[in-house]
Amino acid sequence: MTNSSMTYRFQDWLERQLVFKYMNSLLGYALIAVLILLVAAVAYLLGIQGSLALVGLLIGVPVAVACFFNLEFGVLFTVAGSFFINFMRKYSDIPFGTALDGLLVLLLVGLMYKLVKEKNFQFATNPLSIAIYIWIGYNLLEVLNPVAPTFAGWVYSVRTLAIWLSLYFVAYHAFDSLKKIQRFAWLLIIMMTIGALYGLKQEYIGFSQQEMNWLYADPLRYRLYFTWSRLRIFSFFSDPTAFGIAMAYTSVFALILATGKMNWSKRILLIAAAALMILAVGYTGSRTPVLLIAAGVFIYVLLRFSKEAILVGGVLAVLGLGLVLKSTSNPVLYRIQSAFRPNDDSSMQLRLKNQAYIQPFIQSHPFGAGLGTIGVWGKRFNSNSWLSNFAPDSAYVRVAVECGWIGLIIFLALFFIALRLSIYYYFRVKDPTIKLLYLGFTSIIFLLTIANYPQEASYMLPTNLVFNTVLAVIIRLKDFDENFQS
Repeated sequence: MTNSSMTYRFQDWLERQLVFKYMNSLLGYALIAVLILLVAAVAYLLGIQGSLALVGLLIGVPVAVACFFNLEFGVLFTVAGSFFINFMRKYSDIPFGTALDGLLVLLLVGLMYKLVKEKNFQFATNPLSIAIYIWIGYNLLEVLNPVAPTFAGWVYSVRTLAIWLSLYFVAYHAFDSLKKIQRFAWLLIIMMTIGALYGLKQEYIGFSQQEMNWLYADPLRYRLYFTWSRLRIFSFFSDPTAFGIAMAYTSVFALILATGKMNWSKRILLIAAAALMILAVGYTGSRTPVLLIAAGVFIYVLLRFSKEAILVGGVLAVLGLGLVLKSTSNPVLYRIQSAFRPNDDSSMQLRLKNQAYIQPFIQSHPFGAGLGTIGVWGKRFNSNSWLSNFAPDSAYVRVAVECGWIGLIIFLALFFIALRLSIYYYFRVKDPTIKLLYLGFTSIIFLLTIANYPQEASYMLPTNLVFNTVLAVIIRLKDFDENFQS
């Protein structure tokens, strides 16, 4: 008898003795009651914050162990948990972002453990992986940037650029079957649907008192969120734009999946989820997501290029044109219409003005000003510099300022390689399920590539972790098509 079978038999015996024999009795019920009273007493003594910490410890330890030994669960849990980071920040001062960093490090250690256990020391060597290696390495080397003001700014900024991007490697090894990738796709749609429902709750029922307190705490924030005599919804996310962008690319993703061969119950669920997300986009008051939905229709028609796709695209184009040209006094519809009138968009004109203003600095600093010199970390660690007050309003501009035009070339190359490989594999795979998934995930990469220009889309939670996971998916999907032609 092997050691593993002996261990299994012992665990089975222990389970029978504890659960079925002793716990299913009067003594067991009494023990459970005592434990409940004990937990209640501890909660009373510790207060709300202490109780949350205790619950987090009791839940966190088993979850951490599960993430370490089951990488797929770890990836899915990390992505799902990232949806609520900004929501929980409104209710507590607990450093949830640091906890997310720790979870990602734990996943990396779990990956190393798995590779050593399996004696698999081969690293991913596809073109996208090489681009990611270079991008992570470049950001790590930014610590040596001679014009960078502080080391602390680099430390806080490199997290989202290096540690969070490492989720790609974990997902690459975790998603070793088509079923696992399909589970990720459904998780993404489910989480975004929950986000849409909560956002619509904010619109039709109202914001919680804590959310209102958070809005009132910053006058500038309140002015940005209160436009056209109404509050813009933001759901669990950091702001309306981050929420709207996530709703836009996921609604397109869900609608693309709904065109595949499946039973009608799943198709209806996908269409209903997409409809909720598109409705939520309207109430965010953000223009970028509206444009992304239109771009999603374009990429679908372009890649699918069938009579059905062209017909659907044509109908949607006509309906969209009618919506844009329709005269209305409704603030929600007017905001949507303004997305297609960039010359009348004061925020877009301000972005273009800022880009023209910063261009000489970018051209004269090939390695940039260093990580953490603009944005939130810039104000915290670089407050004496004029750059700390510069609003990039674009992921590409942010990269160009902090990492220079050399860093911008690497960053753009990463997106180009991801998009190229995704389209290449889409046309090479034969399995209809895999082909449809490639079309859906390609749309996400394409839309985020566009969204990075007017917004810092790839820096927003949970979109950045979703994107990093999608990068792994497009490399792995082809491996499950028996008739793939490279």
